[in-house]
Amino acid sequence: MTTITSSRSVRCAGRTVTRQDVEDFLYAEADILDHWDYDSWLGLFEEGARYEIPTTDYRPGWSLHETGSFVDDDWDLLRARVKRLKSRKAHAENPHSRTHRLVSNVRLSEHSEDCFQVAASFVVHRARDGRFDAYVGWYDHLLVPSEDGLRFRLRRSILGHESLAAGARLSFIL
Repeated sequence: MTTITSSRSVRCAGRTVTRQDVEDFLYAEADILDHWDYDSWLGLFEEGARYEIPTTDYRPGWSLHETGSFVDDDWDLLRARVKRLKSRKAHAENPHSRTHRLVSNVRLSEHSEDCFQVAASFVVHRARDGRFDAYVGWYDHLLVPSEDGLRFRLRRSILGHESLAAGARLSFIL
């Protein structure tokens, strides 16, 4: 596992990326998701990217394929997820939940020559069916600088919960 530092910037693909750049990217993503703008959200990924949410017993270094996951989407499944969430076929999200996201404690570290690692804490408040739930955890992303800005190569949301409450659904993007 790569050690996450509190660097103010990283060098990646011949560019310097600052923590402020990454914070702005994550805040913009939170706003996009809270407004259910999934086409714009998909545009934040490079082609071939992955979206993952490990189960609550996940430990760093474990393989999601061997230990299980709530979400383990390759590029094709990610695009299909977006298509389904935008349609009436997403019964668990019709009408949409109301969400409000908080992102904090953003940390950067070098990962490879062409991408870097981002860790951040999150709280996603969700109102649905008369319930109000808070999903707490941290992000463990791989980002790539591109001509159009930063892009996800891997978007991983790790829940800090010991378990999810009975009937809890992850039918929205965490």
